[in-house]
Amino acid sequence: MFVTELLGLAPPVLLGPFALVNAGDQLTLDFVDSDGEIKTQHYAFLVSETEFDQIFARIEERRLPYWADPHKGKPDQINHWDDGRGVYFEDPNGHLLEILTRPYGSAGRAAQNPHPLVAERLEPGD
Repeated sequence: MFVTELLGLAPPVLLGPFALVNAGDQLTLDFVDSDGEIKTQHYAFLVSETEFDQIFARIEERRLPYWADPHKGKPDQINHWDDGRGVYFEDPNGHLLEILTRPYGSAGRAAQNPHPLVAERLEPGD
């Protein structure tokens, strides 16, 4: 399964029609086949620096397109928002996946590279 292989997670557990992927201490991603239309979505995974290196190496090994931003305007780049690292890539179904080493806005206004959502809130005198 793409997600487990790329993120270095254990293979899914099959339970009826579901493939359950353990993605954290109290988080599973539950997959099921569907004949209906599925709208693409964005999923972000907070990972350690070591995990980022491992996952990014697998992205490069597979020659997957990747971007520094969710709008895909900065191809073949990673971002350094919140003074961490982040990258966006697609799964085979077109969902936009993201790995990041710092939570959104965690470095606040003090960051050398503030997250764009934090930077947009900056006002004169802040």
